[in-house]
Amino acid sequence: MSEATRTLLVLIGINMLLAWGAYLVLKTGQLSLGQAGFMAIGGYGAGLLMAERGLALIPAMLVAGTIAAGAGALLGLPALRLRGLYLALLTIGFGELVVVGLANWEHVGGVAGYPVPGGTSLGLVWGTVAVVLVFLVVLSRSRLGWAMDAVSEDDVAAASLGVNVTYVKVLAFALGGFVSAVGGALFAGYQLFIQPGNFDFFQSVLIVLYVVLGGLETFVGAAAGAIVLTSLPELIRGLEEWRFFVYGALLVLVMAVRPQGLIARGTLRAPFVVARSFARRRRGEGPMA
Repeated sequence: MSEATRTLLVLIGINMLLAWGAYLVLKTGQLSLGQAGFMAIGGYGAGLLMAERGLALIPAMLVAGTIAAGAGALLGLPALRLRGLYLALLTIGFGELVVVGLANWEHVGGVAGYPVPGGTSLGLVWGTVAVVLVFLVVLSRSRLGWAMDAVSEDDVAAASLGVNVTYVKVLAFALGGFVSAVGGALFAGYQLFIQPGNFDFFQSVLIVLYVVLGGLETFVGAAAGAIVLTSLPELIRGLEEWRFFVYGALLVLVMAVRPQGLIARGTLRAPFVVARSFARRRRGEGPMA
């Protein structure tokens, strides 16, 4: 495997984790444009723990992820009273607060950046992806997952049915913060040097773009969006400066033709429906009703 292919696969895996972090928040109908802030907590937190405490990357990223989960829960509390544009502004403010704080923190190099011990490997990245994927599959079939979907559809109706809306929304921010921080730790361990600029507002927008392009309805769509947009620069090599223009044009095209994103729940069910229908026809039972 060439080094370029290995790098692409590592970045795809990391970006899938970041997309899933944003998806977990969006699953409850909340929009977070500050996911790069959690990514930064994971990157700098893991870097500090490895460099100054001698921890290996895996325990360091778990500790940093736990810190980010706590920050996510704290952010989720004021978010309970906000919706739409006001919630987006709150999360943007959180992301910028983290970036500005890091830029002015001399202990981690400020704007000059911070060297991070290595440790990220292709196997570790995709092993982490597999663990989070299993978690998302289990979540989608659990009462908590159904509660998150209910809150997304109508939180007032969900509350009337006994769903603890406050708990679900705050937990969504905490889970999203944890997964995003793990992705940030892996990113830092692969880059070996990070700067506050790696985690700016445009990075948060890109993370949400993964989910919107791939599909908001399922974690498979979020992963698909990350795969497409991470691979795209390789297909348009030499046009790096036009990357966001191409991303924007692609988003407009997808929203005009397929507003639900590349993959929706119906997309995932379609092969099984066709297979069942074909099996029934083979048995002479006629088409499904």
